[in-house]
Amino acid sequence: MGIQFSLIFLLFLSPTFISSSPVQHPELVVQEVNESINNATMARRNLGFLSCGTGNPIDDCWRCDPNWEKNRKRLANCAIGFGKNAIGGRDGKFYVVTDPSDDAVNPKPGTLRYGVIQKEPLWIVFKRDMVIKLKQELMMNSFKTIDGRGVNVHIAGGPCITIQYVTNIIIHGINIHDCKRGGNAYVRDSPTHFGWRTISDGDGVSIFGGSHVWVDHCSLSNCQDGLIDAIHGSTAITISNNYLTHHNKVMLLGHSDSYKQDKNMQVTIAFNHFGEGLVQRMPRCRHGYFHVVNNDYTHWLMYAIGGSANPTINSQGNRFLAPNNRDSKEVTKHEDAPQSQWKNWNWRSEGDLMLNGAFFTPSGTGASSSYAKASSLGARPSSLVSSLTSGSGVLNCKKGKRC
Repeated sequence: MGIQFSLIFLLFLSPTFISSSPVQHPELVVQEVNESINNATMARRNLGFLSCGTGNPIDDCWRCDPNWEKNRKRLANCAIGFGKNAIGGRDGKFYVVTDPSDDAVNPKPGTLRYGVIQKEPLWIVFKRDMVIKLKQELMMNSFKTIDGRGVNVHIAGGPCITIQYVTNIIIHGINIHDCKRGGNAYVRDSPTHFGWRTISDGDGVSIFGGSHVWVDHCSLSNCQDGLIDAIHGSTAITISNNYLTHHNKVMLLGHSDSYKQDKNMQVTIAFNHFGEGLVQRMPRCRHGYFHVVNNDYTHWLMYAIGGSANPTINSQGNRFLAPNNRDSKEVTKHEDAPQSQWKNWNWRSEGDLMLNGAFFTPSGTGASSSYAKASSLGARPSSLVSSLTSGSGVLNCKKGKRC
């Protein structure tokens, strides 16, 4: 009986599918978020909050199913936040990666690159454990899912993933590390086109003018530039359940102070574990609207959350454990502006847990309209962060068992 109620509850919370929708204006997103939170509240009142897992809404949507391997595409139902309409390759066929080799111009069938450049939607899975060392950045085409569940897949030691001017991308369950700069070479981005690429940044995941993107349950570390960067008008992004370690400039959201096309960027950062060996930018934001919710911050050397160019940052229900260095207790860093300017930027901390002397410097007038545009889901209490983030990073999923 409990299982039946749980399934009914999940149906109440399932996001609406929009397979090819244009990016919505932030005001429309606000209305949709308010409606979805109200619907979820009604469902909890009617049925009770029933979960077979941790209470993490993404994980409890699919991880309870012992037949997850046969129902892989159910994952596309489970996104939350601003990237919740990213369906990836849900409406396409399965493509199986059997060959870890790489050719940037003439990729062979069975390789990862051959799959991601196809024009039709594809749900990409892997036949076995493998380490893929890309020769040049992996240029993804729209409507693709890279799903590493059930095997141990590493993209490492070369250039990594680029999501440039494409939409509806899901990246799930991949180890992404030791990414290097690539470029000054020809790279194929579709079955019919390849072009000259100049030097890439060396990001783990680079989102450049991309939309409806969801990066979930990946483990990222030690890349040459950022672990996950989103710039040049990218929006409708969710970064969730990832385990991020051993890196300096972790996450850049917004191209530059002068690039005002990022003013409508909306990014959700939820249920991630910012772990050992991190220095700064978790994230560093510009211009747009950023919801930082229910993450666990256990390490930083300089600061955790920073920004410039008047971004709206809504920090809710996070746990911040400050380093022992007495000069690095501040969670926030208002960059590239005097206090006379940044005091007007809307940054708030609501329900965050501050440990070992951590403190958040709020700013702005607290305009409700700005924070509404930086709200993408209902935050859970910070006391639950341990359970919400307990499965962060790549999961050890076995066929026939709950993941």
